Amino acid sequence: MKITEEELQIILEKAKAGNQIAFSNLLDAFWNDVYGFLLIRTENENDAEDITIQTFSKAFDKIESYDANFNFKTWLITIAKNLHTDLFRKRKKNILESTKYGNDAIKKVLDDAPTIEDRLIIEQNLATLLQDIKKLKPHYQKVINLRYFNELSYAEIAKELNEPINNVKVKLLRAKKLLASIIKTKDKS
Repeated sequence: MKITEEELQIILEKAKAGNQIAFSNLLDAFWNDVYGFLLIRTENENDAEDITIQTFSKAFDKIESYDANFNFKTWLITIAKNLHTDLFRKRKKNILESTKYGNDAIKKVLDDAPTIEDRLIIEQNLATLLQDIKKLKPHYQKVINLRYFNELSYAEIAKELNEPINNVKVKLLRAKKLLASIIKTKDKS
């Protein structure tokens, strides 16, 4: 989707006011730019897709802080670059920690099978998560289930729901935010 600078300013004003259609338009207009940038940096489609989703999520959360004196695409790419750098540092730290302790520590971790208590905790956490997912609207429940429990790709989910792939990405993004909000609210009480 190609938009003019004037259209972009109107869409950004609507997005700042919380208009979901405006967010969707921004995602459609800039998805390929951000994804393409990250694909070159990561050389991994899954990482590029995950970081692109995180980029738009962070941008939408911080949309009020966007300064119109700067190019919106540049702002998004900067967010994407910072998220990629954070991921790279985290992975590098994990690799350094694993080599610091040597192969024996890695073998010990790999050899540890979950205990009965571990399996019980995992089952309880899963049951709690499923209860939280049921608090979402049905269309959000469905997209979460298709992505994380059926492990379908975005393209497969789009085909299953008969919706454009960008709509699926936006729905999943919103569903994850709503689910996180439900979990945070529950944790505070």
